[in-house]
Amino acid sequence: MTALAEYAAELCQVTLSPEQEAAFARYADELIAWNERINLTAITDPASVTIRHFLDSLTLAPVLDLAAGQRVIDVGSGAGFPGLPLQIICPQLDMTLLEATGKKVTFLQHMIDTLKLPNARAVKGRAEEIGQLRAHRAVYDVAVARAVARLPILLEYLLPLVKVGGLCIAMKGKTAHDEAESSAHALSVLGGRLSRIEAFQLPDVEETHYLVLVEKVAPTPALYPRRPGLPSQQPL
Repeated sequence: MTALAEYAAELCQVTLSPEQEAAFARYADELIAWNERINLTAITDPASVTIRHFLDSLTLAPVLDLAAGQRVIDVGSGAGFPGLPLQIICPQLDMTLLEATGKKVTFLQHMIDTLKLPNARAVKGRAEEIGQLRAHRAVYDVAVARAVARLPILLEYLLPLVKVGGLCIAMKGKTAHDEAESSAHALSVLGGRLSRIEAFQLPDVEETHYLVLVEKVAPTPALYPRRPGLPSQQPL
């Protein structure tokens, strides 16, 4: 059993099959190789990739209903975190990886093809734009994001994409509780409600990590998301 499999079982209640362990090993190799050509991540040593990227992503598993056919969107997916690790452990998810940078989208599609993940797709675009498109607006069961923006801004990206009754999950560091407190107005405007904040500790990582869970309880007004750039310039 690999270190990832041991940690995933202990911390995330996830049992990795040998095929899934091999997929993560291939993912790590491709990530490190591609990172020499394009800027995907500042974390490149294999042990740190295992903990800070793969295991960090898998911490979402205990709070998600990993049901077949659930539609999930990973906003600002970057090199695929957390969306691709979730897809590896639960390939029946319907996974959209949203990323604005073309080179990163190329890498994401390469990993989807390499790992043979037929229910995943990479989409090039900005959340402010696709949140106004019928194909994406209010159609997802879950929207997730890691290291994208402060919560009042991020909620304007995520909540329009999720159907009423769905869930948004923001992966945060030490500012999680402060960001949640500053999001009361955004939540009321956008149709969200703070559900809870889950804390977890990665092995050999000093800082505590948090999952901020927000329920979609009412439709998001048609005005939101506003045009690109405006949510970050004038946060709710």
